Amino acid sequence: MRSLDTASRRVLLIAAIAFVAGPVRTAEARIPLKDICHVKGQEENTLQGLGIVVGLKGTGDSPGSAPSVRALAQAIQLLGTPAGKRGSPELKDDIKNVALVLVTATVPAAGARQGDKLDCTVASIGGAKSLAGGQLFITALQGPRVENDRVYAFAQGEIHLDDPKVPTTGKVFNGCRVEADFFNPFIKDGKITLVLERNHADFQLAQDIAELINSQLGFQTRSGEMARAMNQENIEVIVPAQYRDRPVSFVSQVLSLPMLEPQSVARVVINERAGSIVISGEIEIGTVVITHKNMVIDTSGQGTGGPASHFVPLDTSSNPPPKLKALVETLNTLKVPPEDVIEIIKGLDRNGKLHGELIIE
Repeated sequence: MRSLDTASRRVLLIAAIAFVAGPVRTAEARIPLKDICHVKGQEENTLQGLGIVVGLKGTGDSPGSAPSVRALAQAIQLLGTPAGKRGSPELKDDIKNVALVLVTATVPAAGARQGDKLDCTVASIGGAKSLAGGQLFITALQGPRVENDRVYAFAQGEIHLDDPKVPTTGKVFNGCRVEADFFNPFIKDGKITLVLERNHADFQLAQDIAELINSQLGFQTRSGEMARAMNQENIEVIVPAQYRDRPVSFVSQVLSLPMLEPQSVARVVINERAGSIVISGEIEIGTVVITHKNMVIDTSGQGTGGPASHFVPLDTSSNPPPKLKALVETLNTLKVPPEDVIEIIKGLDRNGKLHGELIIE
């Protein structure tokens, strides 16, 4: 392509979009069920609590922060020292070295046992300017449901900032000690529930999994069917009587069943902050002309002629529809900025010419 002057760039050829054929599959790939679903109850959980960070160098909460004053007074009383004759108000001048924080810790999907140590995250909820150099005062952490007041863990330790540019959040590595076993039951009413991962949730796939379990592990049940698809995401499976005392063995058999690898939904994921574009599947784009800044993009190849036109016609009768991947590669070759490529893709989607799912992060 010959170089174009500034005036000519108002109509720019996006050279003939290449058509990339997918690889020929000689055999259908099979994957175990555990690669696309999990057993309900085996999810991560969050422990949480309100605490205070001490030892700050005047970067803590403002003296007028009543919640911080009360929290400091309670901490002092827990150590067996009265807050003072006048109560917590006399501590207001010391608050600049203290910060009221939200403390959270994530319990793995497999649960946690008493004595296990977890990392915890600390985030200021007051007017603190920085948590640098601070120490988390011992903080009780409760489960997702705080109404029962059950304490599952205690957290304390030195604050390490995640990002110096955001000094009001940080971590305490291995600072959360689990005080009570934390496990989620995976059997309810003699059944387990398989949950399809979000990117695989589909009515047909759920039904296929139920039929696979019934055909491969067809134990006799009163209802006749051991597995039943409840919706596009959940498959309910009855635990056979012979496995009631050995549920882990049954679950391992179910999750190990091989099935044909499901076809993933064609989608493009865009992270506008990072300027990244991730394309999965062969996303086709329809016939459309998009004018964007100094470019005119024509996916049909039907140029209008004239000195300002640089369209290359495509033989649409013998070629498959153009692919988004090829369009993006061509734009990158022409050094089109990522933000412009993203706007073009969003324009295709708004026009109904992007034949796939668009996800903006």
